[in-house]
Amino acid sequence: QLQASGGGLVQAGDSLRLSCSGFGRTFRGYTLGWFRQATGKDREFVVAIRPTNSNPIYADSVKGRFTISRDNAKSMLYLQMNSLQPEDTAVYFCTVGRSIILSNLRVPSSYEHWGQGTQVTVSS
Repeated sequence: QLQASGGGLVQAGDSLRLSCSGFGRTFRGYTLGWFRQATGKDREFVVAIRPTNSNPIYADSVKGRFTISRDNAKSMLYLQMNSLQPEDTAVYFCTVGRSIILSNLRVPSSYEHWGQGTQVTVSS
């Protein structure tokens, strides 16, 4: 079972690093991603990285501020978030899926397993 951690309450401009564990066998060869969901809004794509470690795909809203990384040896997924803004406030979910084509990376239903999420709150 996927478990995201590392969220918290920070001020605008601060940084946080989220971690995700619990992948088991669904790590190598799978696409890994982060989504977020603000209160009252739909789940929103943040970033995805494919199994070949090709260039990650980022949402425009986080490009240049967030960095995804995966540690294949430890089966861990990370999201480094810098220059956080109040609009980044949301519950952040890690997710995993197999054989996701490029055009479907931003679609939540493309992914097979989801973690419980970790709350990130950014105050202004």
